[in-house]
Amino acid sequence: VLAELIEKFVSHLSESRTDCYFSTGNYKAINAGTKKENLSSVQQLGVEMTVRYGKYLNLLKEDAENGLCFVLMNCEKFLKQQQRTVVSSLCCLQECYAGYDWFASSIFLIMSGDKERTLTFLQHFSHLLVSAFLWLPRLHLSIHLPVTTVECGIHPVYFCSAHHIEMLLKAELPLVCSAFHRSGFTPSQICLQWITQCFWNYMNWSEICHYIAICILLGPDYQIYLCISVFRHLQQDILKHTEA
Repeated sequence: VLAELIEKFVSHLSESRTDCYFSTGNYKAINAGTKKENLSSVQQLGVEMTVRYGKYLNLLKEDAENGLCFVLMNCEKFLKQQQRTVVSSLCCLQECYAGYDWFASSIFLIMSGDKERTLTFLQHFSHLLVSAFLWLPRLHLSIHLPVTTVECGIHPVYFCSAHHIEMLLKAELPLVCSAFHRSGFTPSQICLQWITQCFWNYMNWSEICHYIAICILLGPDYQIYLCISVFRHLQQDILKHTEA
């Protein structure tokens, strides 16, 4: 039901010019040689974890690994069409996105391992503004960003979402904000970790699905509200640890 809901919603918005924030070219999926060995070591490890988790949730079948590799490789090729060349010594600005694509993997699980359906959804989704905040590889070296922004190597999620989380936290949960300040950590560091991993290893699967659906249906600002609500939920634990 969730897969069908977000699929129809995104498909409908991607057909509307006013809702399409990013323009993307046509891309035809390539099926040849989609094996795990063709991926980086980080991606291979991510594929293993995703498939293991998907089988644990009874969402994936035995042949799911090749399907996920197909999605990841095509996403990489599809997004590469919208990337600029930047000469930099920064590791995060090399040709490929340095981390693992947790968002694409989450959609693959939501779509119960249907590779074509997942890729079609992601292509439609890439037109929308919310894709910039939920799908971090979406803006890697992107032509949609100013050159100066790309060259600094800092993802917009950090200076948009994470910045607003810190501003709201100061107003809504001053004690939590103060606890972070005393610890030498910033809330934005923690939030960037949560957002990058789509809350994998932090929330259970139904909550991850709710996070993705809420942000798609109601807008990317709900990413900020959700992080604030998690901090509110954890407030007593955070203050207890600060005292200890």
